[in-house]
Amino acid sequence: MSEWLVLTLAMVVVCAVVLAVTVLQQRRIGDDDDPSETPDVIEYMTMMIGVVYAIVLGLAIAGVWEGRSAAQDHVRNEAQALHEVHERVRVYPTAVRDRIRADVDTYVSHVVTTEWRTMKNQGQLTAEGTRLLDKVRHDVTDYQPKTDFEAQAYQPLLDQITAADDARNARADSTGATMPGVVWFGLITGGLVTIGMVFALQIRRTARELILAGLFSALIAFLLFLVWDLDAPYSRGVAATVEPFLMLFPHAGG
Repeated sequence: MSEWLVLTLAMVVVCAVVLAVTVLQQRRIGDDDDPSETPDVIEYMTMMIGVVYAIVLGLAIAGVWEGRSAAQDHVRNEAQALHEVHERVRVYPTAVRDRIRADVDTYVSHVVTTEWRTMKNQGQLTAEGTRLLDKVRHDVTDYQPKTDFEAQAYQPLLDQITAADDARNARADSTGATMPGVVWFGLITGGLVTIGMVFALQIRRTARELILAGLFSALIAFLLFLVWDLDAPYSRGVAATVEPFLMLFPHAGG
């Protein structure tokens, strides 16, 4: 089932529950009940709970979005480092240059196809990807420069290999969910309390109040879904992509 279909169903269910509870609650209240008699302390508590929960929810969204942006940066840095290796080996002899470029292309193709699917489905990198990157490293380190020009390119190439390896390790650390369970408990409990406080205000069954209550509940459901969706940067709807690899290595996807 599509994640967005799940979101739509969740929002509809939340709205339906809130509206149903409101209607049933109003049926139990007599026509002579005056909603303006709601104690000021309840209105104050409702407002404060809403403000506090909005701050916490905003911080959670900012945190997971920052994690998603960092995950995309890891991909970009890895792709750029490998592209530098691919281009800088042009000063090497033809046989060495072609071998290094071929191994870089093989690694990138593996990342774009096989490893990316493994990241999405299993939340981890592949041993084959590690082996292929090590092969690129060995291609560079095992070659002994023959001229001063080649020697000048040798250390920068090693630096780019190190940068690619660091970016790959950072990508591995970002594959899973990052939000602790206790934070999720607080977000969900806070959402239920915030929605529950709506009923303490003795809202009536007017179209305006029912629509506002439903939209408020649907908004909280959507924001919680957004936090969940961004929490796993490589495997859910709003996920980091392999676009940096495909931009620098156009034939990797094929």
